[in-house]
Amino acid sequence: MEEKLDFDHAVQKLEAIVHELESGNLSLEKALTAFEEGIGLINFCNQQIESAEKKIEVLTESGGKKKLVPYEEQNQNIF
Repeated sequence: MEEKLDFDHAVQKLEAIVHELESGNLSLEKALTAFEEGIGLINFCNQQIESAEKKIEVLTESGGKKKLVPYEEQNQNIF
């Protein structure tokens, strides 16, 4: 039974792959396979982060009234 991958587990797997690759003990074929898996995990983590950012709303003060502003809009008003 395959367990559902979550962000924390993906990061742990990615760290293990990086450690394996840095060790230099893998054959070229195994290193390439591990690298491919790592790229997949990076893509998964990036998707999870983007999804979380879209859900974030920041409470801001505007004209004496408090309102919820989407993360992207709040982030653009910084500069």
